[in-house]
Amino acid sequence: MTAKEIKEALFKICAEKVENRYQKIKQVLEDIKESLLEESKSTAGDKHETGRAMLDIERENTSKQLQEVEVLMSILKKIDINSKSDYVRLGSLVKTDKATYFISLSIGAVDLNKKSYLCVALNSPMGQGLLGKKREDTFTFNNQEYKVLLVS
Repeated sequence: MTAKEIKEALFKICAEKVENRYQKIKQVLEDIKESLLEESKSTAGDKHETGRAMLDIERENTSKQLQEVEVLMSILKKIDINSKSDYVRLGSLVKTDKATYFISLSIGAVDLNKKSYLCVALNSPMGQGLLGKKREDTFTFNNQEYKVLLVS
């Protein structure tokens, strides 16, 4: 596979993971909304108030998760896998002497064609270590020295 094909495949995997998470959260919010409607029909005093309060807390927490996923979606929109650059930035595929990284979202290791790629966010410690590096540059992460072999 070419670097462009690898980036396209990794980007697609990232996008699918975010979309799946988004859909699950939307479904949870819908379920909470339905439960709140059911709770509103009940007039069981303290039990009613406790149940409603718990659902409100769950809705608030789930809404925060939805906002986090929307941030991930906005990051994905900023990734241009077709642009070329000599230095590491969002959307770069970076081969080091220890691993190959796709600078995108922190979703971890992805196996593609019997090779492992680490999808890391630009604002992660590793992403920050790689940011702006060019071929042949070195940097230290967790007391280990890394050498950039290729940026695409």
